[in-house]
Amino acid sequence: MKIVTGFVVAALALLGPIGPAAAQEKYPSRPIDFICTWGTGGGADAMARQIGSLAQPVLGVALPVSNVPGASGNTGMAQLLASKPDGYTIAVYIQDTLMTIPMGLARYKVDDVEWVTRTQVADSFLFVKSDGPFKTIQDLFKHAQANPGKLRVAATGFGTVDDVTVRFLEKKGYKMTTVPYPKPGERYAAALGGHAEVLYEQAGDVLQYLKAGQLRPLVIFAEKRHPAFADVPSSKELGLDITLPQFRGIVTKKGTPPDRVRAMADAFKKAMDTPHWKKFAEEWYFAPDSYMGSEQFGKWVAGEVDTLGRLVKEFGLRK
Repeated sequence: MKIVTGFVVAALALLGPIGPAAAQEKYPSRPIDFICTWGTGGGADAMARQIGSLAQPVLGVALPVSNVPGASGNTGMAQLLASKPDGYTIAVYIQDTLMTIPMGLARYKVDDVEWVTRTQVADSFLFVKSDGPFKTIQDLFKHAQANPGKLRVAATGFGTVDDVTVRFLEKKGYKMTTVPYPKPGERYAAALGGHAEVLYEQAGDVLQYLKAGQLRPLVIFAEKRHPAFADVPSSKELGLDITLPQFRGIVTKKGTPPDRVRAMADAFKKAMDTPHWKKFAEEWYFAPDSYMGSEQFGKWVAGEVDTLGRLVKEFGLRK
């Protein structure tokens, strides 16, 4: 018995110390599920697939993207929040979904989420068909005043920044009707096919239709004009004090170990530093200062919720 015991002790000594550090799982050791909370063909989907492919060689595992649209992004968020907080499920999160928190439409709080990386910020526009009757924003507003509620605006959903902007314009005397299309392809088809007269969107998302001359931008919701669309007036110069730029980022469930959140954030930062991403960002008109790491992202989002909450109260948007 002594000989056997001595052999076991010697064998364990050769294996080295066994403790938490030795037993800890290497992260990541398997694919990370990447939920795109919107449909295929839009900016959220493009962002997820671009950054996922660029982060894959950094993390050493695949980041397969699955599209789970619905409820202004909250259907996909429900799936994320039902997952384990282990860093193996992440999701796209955008400004439209954030707006549903102060609107009282979300079933979670900012603190229920780990804010990993902000990947982009881009201004929004109102677009119309190029061969349609509206050549300027004044044409559109004049028609809206004469025909309250008749113009349909293709938007991501109710309670989103798209919808809030439409309601803001109503307060200014330009009443239009929000028509939600959670799937980007359906939203664009609605505007191009005449099922909606107006489209609320970011320029990069509809770049192919701009290049083809099918869509015309009438106004950019920003402090000033964009150099790429120098003839398009800004909301600020028109006396419309609303901008609400679209942001997109990556989140995971609260309680995910901090070292795993950092590993993801570092990988996405390296992905965003690549020439491929920078070209993508330029083509999609992202703001140069779009990147924000996990240390700042959560604090910034909390500030955004406060701002959006003030707008909800100011416009009387929440019943």
